[in-house]
Amino acid sequence: MTPRSPLRWSRHPGVLCAAALVFAATACSSGEGDLAGEDAGSAEEASVSITPEDGAGEIRPNQPVTVTAENGTITDVTVEQTGGDGEALAMSGTLNKDETEWTSDWTLVPGADVTVTAVAENAAGEGTEVVSQFTTTPSTEGQRLEVKTDTAAYQMMTDGPVGVGMPIVVDFDMPVENKAQVEAAMEVRAEKPAEGAWNWFGEKQAVFRPAEYWEPNQKVTVDLHLAGVEASEGVFGIEDHSFELEIGRSQITDIDEDEHHMVVERDGETVKEFPVSLGMATTRAYTTTSGIHVTMGKFTNFRMSNDTMGVPKDSPEWYEEYVAHAVQISNSGEFLHTADWNYQLGEANTSHGCVNMSVGDAQWFYDNSIPGDPVIITGTDRELEVDNGFGYWQRPWDEWVAESATGEADDLGQAGTPGSPHMAEED
Repeated sequence: MTPRSPLRWSRHPGVLCAAALVFAATACSSGEGDLAGEDAGSAEEASVSITPEDGAGEIRPNQPVTVTAENGTITDVTVEQTGGDGEALAMSGTLNKDETEWTSDWTLVPGADVTVTAVAENAAGEGTEVVSQFTTTPSTEGQRLEVKTDTAAYQMMTDGPVGVGMPIVVDFDMPVENKAQVEAAMEVRAEKPAEGAWNWFGEKQAVFRPAEYWEPNQKVTVDLHLAGVEASEGVFGIEDHSFELEIGRSQITDIDEDEHHMVVERDGETVKEFPVSLGMATTRAYTTTSGIHVTMGKFTNFRMSNDTMGVPKDSPEWYEEYVAHAVQISNSGEFLHTADWNYQLGEANTSHGCVNMSVGDAQWFYDNSIPGDPVIITGTDRELEVDNGFGYWQRPWDEWVAESATGEADDLGQAGTPGSPHMAEED
């Protein structure tokens, strides 16, 4: 059963979301009911109507629930869902400025029995309560959109503190065509002021990032209101999903290819400086990428070899090394790692594209890194691609917003999202 929603303000200016208090249902009807009693006074009774109407069946789960009032204002709406193909978080809704129309913020669980209870009061404070009970269309086996929680990105986001550059990466098990509706169902809230937006990388992955790095030392809540969203024709989400990111301290690393030098700042103060060696740049593959990287996985006793780039073992260029400590910063084989064989740290760039460090320096960086720490590399002629690892900061913010399906930035200090997860009007 979906819990009753709390009273909250909508992010839309001048709009209040309906309270979800407990009222005993006195009627099961889409018509009118009276809570006032015989001494109602002379004020005209408020009337309430609910859509979908009482007794309706086979309602599409992405159809909005609406409540309208005449001769009064809406004071309470609750939506309860039982049974169905999945579960949902609390259902909230948005009132218009006059408090005469309420619309559900999110979609409904497929295959559920739904009870909507609404109350409106007239000018004398006399209440009218109406109840509508209906059922939603069930989802179809093999056409149910779900979030993948077994990915490396999901584990990085949820296993502990993350750095200020950590993106929110949501992977789906099926392609998403109706990206605007799915975006509008994914709510991100931060404890500290920020704005952000989603972008899509392929048909199954959505990525959210703020305009600037996250403010450190805060919680970011991600509520995926996916139950009932139509991701593609006939494909519906069946279950809501929620998780938190714990944003830790701010640690930002700057690496200058020309100077062979690396500086680590924590919360705005320089804490370490290291001599390094970057890619020798004799080929594109051996050129370190410039741009805003973000730390990903950490590994010990890690195998490094260019056979991952198709170089055969019998080639004179083939190499294989096992490094004590390695921190990944891209999907194209770039790491900051131990290189006890490199005697030109701080003097020349001689690596195959990684950032070489001494044994002690590499261990310090390994021990003091968490996923999501920005690593900014400058000076090479090869730019990091936006979809290489967590290279999402490579896309300028105005382009990032323009590339989102809703085309709007999201204020993370207020509940709700840009756009609507409900079915398009023409449907």
